[in-house]
Amino acid sequence: MKKKYIKVAIDSPAGAGAGTQSKLISKHYKLFYLDTGKIYRVLAYNKLKNKKIFNLSFIKKKIKNLRINELSDKKLLSNEVGIESSLIAKDKKIRKLVDKLQKKIAYNPPKGFNGSCLDGRDITYKIIPDADFKFFLTANINIRAKRRYKELKRINKKIKFSDVLKSIKKRDKNDFQRKVSPLKKTKDSILIDTTNLTIKSCFLKIKKIIDRKIYN
Repeated sequence: MKKKYIKVAIDSPAGAGAGTQSKLISKHYKLFYLDTGKIYRVLAYNKLKNKKIFNLSFIKKKIKNLRINELSDKKLLSNEVGIESSLIAKDKKIRKLVDKLQKKIAYNPPKGFNGSCLDGRDITYKIIPDADFKFFLTANINIRAKRRYKELKRINKKIKFSDVLKSIKKRDKNDFQRKVSPLKKTKDSILIDTTNLTIKSCFLKIKKIIDRKIYN
């Protein structure tokens, strides 16, 4: 790869495969990866854990001292945390604090990386508007629910598919209809429908697009 710092921005609704593809892209091109939604999940988890201490002062401190390994905690994957995180994301004050952290990571990744790759809901037009590559991943809602159900089943054997589907629909409504940084596809984002794509075929499709630009 030519010596050029690259930025990849990916937006998608829940269960479309953005997280999986972002990790593969980051590993292949040696980019620093950040699942931006997990930051809101960390906050949501803490709010559900103790609502009394959840105020702006606590949030500022939590974001300032956030550790990357916190974002991989399996407790963050629950439906309850997911729904709460989409509600927290509507708060302008909280979003402003999180946006600042995301931009810092996007434009100043740790040494040793060739760039950054962030996925979320408003990455392509708000966090990295000048990204070298912008993708919008989507998929049929039932397929997305099945993927999330399979993921959650490993953690909670008693979980029902109907509950996961209901949760996905609720999150879609929150993400697409919120007034603050709603989920939307920008004109310069490449649309990829992952409904009938395997993980590998989707990655190769994205890789082909990236390679075409960075190697020419």
